[in-house]
Amino acid sequence: MSLATNSSIEWTEATWNPVVGCNVISPGCTNCYAMRMARRLEAMGQPKYGGTTRMSGGRPKWNGVVRVDEDSLKLPATWRTGRMIFVNSMSDLFHDKVPLEFVKRVFETMRATPQHTYQILTKRAERLEEIALDLDWPHNVWMGVSVENADYLYRIDHLRRTEAAIKFLSLEPLLGPLENMNLDYIDWVIAGGESGPGARPMNPTWVRSIRDQCLTAGVAFHFKQWGGVNKKKTGRTLDGLTWDEFPKSPQKSDASLETLFA
Repeated sequence: MSLATNSSIEWTEATWNPVVGCNVISPGCTNCYAMRMARRLEAMGQPKYGGTTRMSGGRPKWNGVVRVDEDSLKLPATWRTGRMIFVNSMSDLFHDKVPLEFVKRVFETMRATPQHTYQILTKRAERLEEIALDLDWPHNVWMGVSVENADYLYRIDHLRRTEAAIKFLSLEPLLGPLENMNLDYIDWVIAGGESGPGARPMNPTWVRSIRDQCLTAGVAFHFKQWGGVNKKKTGRTLDGLTWDEFPKSPQKSDASLETLFA
């Protein structure tokens, strides 16, 4: 197992997977690319991914097996040149089956390698908030939550109540409108349509609304893709522009989080 350089994900440079395996918990998981990738890696003889998926309806699906990879904790220190690293593209660090002590060790690795910037993304926002106070948050860690439709806007509130230096939203695959979002203390928003087999369509008005909300709130906006079966064909320009903004610095406040969200 090695760090995957030259990631095809538009908003990062590399991936690092100290945890593999997951389970479907919301509509955004339905066509998760990582399920197909895990099956492929298992077929290629990588034991780390063995037994993490099952076949259902002719497609691989997560089966709930979650596995931590102790050896991978050593890898970021061997990569001397700083990179932007997506943590756990093949799982969810805040999955209930990942022990708190292992999450802490992942954070220790990230703190010990300040040359890198780490991007963590979760759908388990409740557990994120639950254990956030047990974690020592380095400044090189960006924490995000996935929100695919309005039913999951509550995840943003859980994120907001953490001490992460940079907080971001991944609104992909975008499956419905997200109007009047509360973007207080959010530094970055990524939006994008679903891609690959069975991709569900995305309405352009949903994306324009998100872009406009970000512009109004002064939040960096990154449009990843229109998606579809052939994402290269549909591209990633929005109204003639490519939106590749990244957060510049954390939002500051004179009030403590405890005061703001008591």
